[in-house]
Amino acid sequence: MADRSSIEWTEATWNPTTGCDRISPGCDNCYALRLSSRLKAMGQAKYRNDGDPRTSGPGFGVTKHTSALGEPLRWRRPRIVFVNSMSDLFHAKIPSSFVAQVWGTMAKTPQHTYQILTKRPERMAKVTERIAEAVGGPWPLPNVWLGTSIESDEYVRRADYLRKTPATVRFLSLEPLLGPLPSLDLSNIDWVIVGGESGPDHRPLDLDWVREIRDRCVEADIAFFFKQVGGRTPKAGGRELDGRTWDEFPHGALAGLESGTSLSTSGA
Repeated sequence: MADRSSIEWTEATWNPTTGCDRISPGCDNCYALRLSSRLKAMGQAKYRNDGDPRTSGPGFGVTKHTSALGEPLRWRRPRIVFVNSMSDLFHAKIPSSFVAQVWGTMAKTPQHTYQILTKRPERMAKVTERIAEAVGGPWPLPNVWLGTSIESDEYVRRADYLRKTPATVRFLSLEPLLGPLPSLDLSNIDWVIVGGESGPDHRPLDLDWVREIRDRCVEADIAFFFKQVGGRTPKAGGRELDGRTWDEFPHGALAGLESGTSLSTSGA
């Protein structure tokens, strides 16, 4: 079975790799790092390897899980899958040959929609170019969405690398949003997710930052999803922005899923 997810914009998670290293301020309070430490203490097999304490932590060492590659082949119904919620598929320690194997699984399971999110879009652009021939068939894969995380205006260049990468859907995760993004270019972006930080050390979200992004998305007909205000817990601040929730997905992007899916499919 797939691991069900409480993340509002997906249904399930699949982790063919685990572990990562913090590379920018958005990683400072990484939920996956904290969770990995707990899972290691519980004896979970995937989280035995420790990472560099300066950038990672207990149970968060980058690790490939070949045994997990076949999991999606056994899922009975179509679903929306967040790939590597506990890692970054384009970390330098993950060989491009293994990334190609992940793509191979996604190619064999067109009934599922896969969402891949990275803070390393420079490598994503290079690696996906190299593996296109190895995977074969249509390219880019119609069931694979590619995204990058941006937390402040200092990192908006990540969107430029995303634009260089062939993808059926390109999306941005502006979470945790730590400041306004006046320099963000939204051209050729299909979906924007925004969210505040949660946890005991959360940094506050100014809703005016969110409104500016929302208004730009509405004007450009880009699907907009507001995940959370944030706070000590993910639900502490709620999900409303100006009296309503924003749960938009790219137009037509979920057409291949079962009609019973609980996720909204409205566009901007």
